[in-house]
Amino acid sequence: MRSSLRLDAVLIQAVIAGALSFSHLHDLAEAAGQDGWKAWAYPISVDLLLVAAWRQLRALRGTEAPRRSAWTWFAVALTASLGANVATAGLLDLNDVPDWLRILVAGWPALAFLGGSLLMHTPEPHRPEPARVEPHPQPVREEVTEPEQEPAPALSPAPAAPNVPPALITHARKLADTHHATTGHAIDSDTLRIRLGVPAPMAEAIAAQIA
Repeated sequence: MRSSLRLDAVLIQAVIAGALSFSHLHDLAEAAGQDGWKAWAYPISVDLLLVAAWRQLRALRGTEAPRRSAWTWFAVALTASLGANVATAGLLDLNDVPDWLRILVAGWPALAFLGGSLLMHTPEPHRPEPARVEPHPQPVREEVTEPEQEPAPALSPAPAAPNVPPALITHARKLADTHHATTGHAIDSDTLRIRLGVPAPMAEAIAAQIA
């Protein structure tokens, strides 16, 4: 409720100020020799230039574009409006307006047209674009192929034990008894191989049977 009342008060104040300024500009233009509809066109011209300069200032906000031109025409329109308000406050005899003021009032249309044209044809300000954040590339997962395992080589079958004749077993047992009685130790396969004159595998087979 309070916000609505404040907005209405500001709006009413703006309407009153605009109406008074409009009336002062009209009275000054009429006193300077501009009668009829021309006296009413001067306030509209001043207010339009003031609004155009203000909108250009708002458009340039937040950019790096120069604002000197917009501020210049805003100051020109504001000076014309404030000058009319001060001049009609009793400081100037409206029945005897000086020549320099008549010249300013007569030259205002061309000045306002120049300012409005320059403001309307000002290039659009370039606003910097926000920096684009590039998405991080997803890491590519490489498939690791395991090397093929070679089949283990087949084990060769163990050589079969040599076939020892029973007579050779009997003779070897006698040699083993004699060796044990002489040395006190069991006969080994190397001694059997030498005594019997047989290959090492056969000597081992005989030693295993007589042990």
